[in-house]
Amino acid sequence: MTSSPTPPEPTPRLPERPAAGASMIWDLWGDGTRDAHLPRGARTIAKTLLKGTPRPVPRRDPASVVLSASRLDDADLAALAAAARGEAAIDTSDAVRVLHLGGKSTPDLLRRRRDDTAIAPDGVVRPESHDEVAAVLAVCGARGIAVVPFGGGTSVVGGLEPDAGPFRAVVSLDLSRTAALLALDEVSLLATFGAGTSGPQAEELLARHGLTLGHFPQSFEHASLGGFAATRSSGQASRGYGRFDELVHALRVATPAGTLALGIAPASAAGPDLRQLILGSEGAFGVITEVTVRVRPVPAHTAYGAWTFPDFASGAAALRELTQAGIRPTVLRLSDESETRVNAVMGGHLLRMTGALAVATFEASIPREAERVRGETDAVFVRHGAKPRGEDPARSWERGRFSAPVLRDSLMDIGVLAETLETATVWSSLQALKAAVTTALEAALGARGTAPIVMCHISHVYPAGASLYFTVVAALTDDPLAQWADAKAAASRAIAAAGGTATHHHAVGRDHRSGMTAEIGALGIEVLRGVKRTLDPQGIMNPGVLMPPPATETTTGP
Repeated sequence: MTSSPTPPEPTPRLPERPAAGASMIWDLWGDGTRDAHLPRGARTIAKTLLKGTPRPVPRRDPASVVLSASRLDDADLAALAAAARGEAAIDTSDAVRVLHLGGKSTPDLLRRRRDDTAIAPDGVVRPESHDEVAAVLAVCGARGIAVVPFGGGTSVVGGLEPDAGPFRAVVSLDLSRTAALLALDEVSLLATFGAGTSGPQAEELLARHGLTLGHFPQSFEHASLGGFAATRSSGQASRGYGRFDELVHALRVATPAGTLALGIAPASAAGPDLRQLILGSEGAFGVITEVTVRVRPVPAHTAYGAWTFPDFASGAAALRELTQAGIRPTVLRLSDESETRVNAVMGGHLLRMTGALAVATFEASIPREAERVRGETDAVFVRHGAKPRGEDPARSWERGRFSAPVLRDSLMDIGVLAETLETATVWSSLQALKAAVTTALEAALGARGTAPIVMCHISHVYPAGASLYFTVVAALTDDPLAQWADAKAAASRAIAAAGGTATHHHAVGRDHRSGMTAEIGALGIEVLRGVKRTLDPQGIMNPGVLMPPPATETTTGP
């Protein structure tokens, strides 16, 4: 007797909801699930390579921190609850407000360890849909309440400060309840998500259909798709998949002036692309509520490769030739000599790796295609003096690629500053920009009695140029906030003088807004202000981000 074939599993009905994500810990990166153990190599660096006397900054009990009192009255709470359709959607408890104090830069976390008081949002509102977001904005506009959109809380540039500006109160608009796969076009390979969907949630939902978005920034485990769009995020696989703004097909945006629905066809000549005004807008114009992105089938095969170059300059030349020839690894990274050495020490390999290390991954539907691109990459690299180092360094990088922010917290525990900044420029200016920023950081931190380790890598490449991502490690001084503020200001001045961008993928926030005039000109700033006046006439949306105040437009540092 012939058995009947097993019927196919039914396609899940949309919208699909993901498993709930955990909030990040108030004074640390992450939710506590990732191992925060400090490798022996990190302690070796702290003891033998860093000069100065490290001053540990211990964590504190959040109950010992006094939050600013909520300024929302009963009428505000009732109106917000009605807009978000339920009293549970508005929370003024200290336990919830402390989770929305701002972002996760090193200064953010230092303040949470050191300060007895903290400015908190007056309440946290959690709408579930576009219509609820729009209703919340209407209430806030009518009642004089500022709104800070909040996705995963991963900003490292002051983009999430609970700043009321000229208004009497400020709420954090937490979009986590919007997480969902709202629509899926498997013919056109387009997926629409609620903006509060995190990176892992998006991949979980897409995996049910054999698809992937492929956007993996270092903030991937916690950041949201709306946040990726609002900050023009660049994932670590940007060479293969593209920056997030390249993946966006359509956006739905709730603004105080009404709803924007942007993006119909894969390309259009119908005037300027208004999506570009929203991408990178950081909540200054409105709230991204839905994002439609290009997706693709999960790759069936991944190959890995690693090479060491005699120096960073030869490695950069190889990356330029590879990119301009149109050869596309999925991931492509080049560490300078200092970063290569430190990573070797961190891994316990004191003498194994010298020069400048490049790692790459190669994804494809069949192994032969991945091997072909790896072979083309190897041929270019060898012509520039590279030595193949097998697969292990690339696999090791992939295993630990989301761990660095967690280690930063552990380093703070033993008195070590670890912070990053980034920029980008054209290939012809790359070496000069790298040297200028390195010198500025070393001089600024040296003036405070420390001798830092300044590391750099290229993680994003384009035919015309590349990004430079700097990591600074130094002994914490007795005034760590001023220590880093001086160093960041010096680096920002060096970037501006050398013609680099104020930010390649960390966004503007408050930290980089003083460099915006140099970036787009005074007229460009007025264009942005004109857009804000149209979409947010009262100015309630994320006061203080993106655009410099008029009195500070001529400055070039934070």
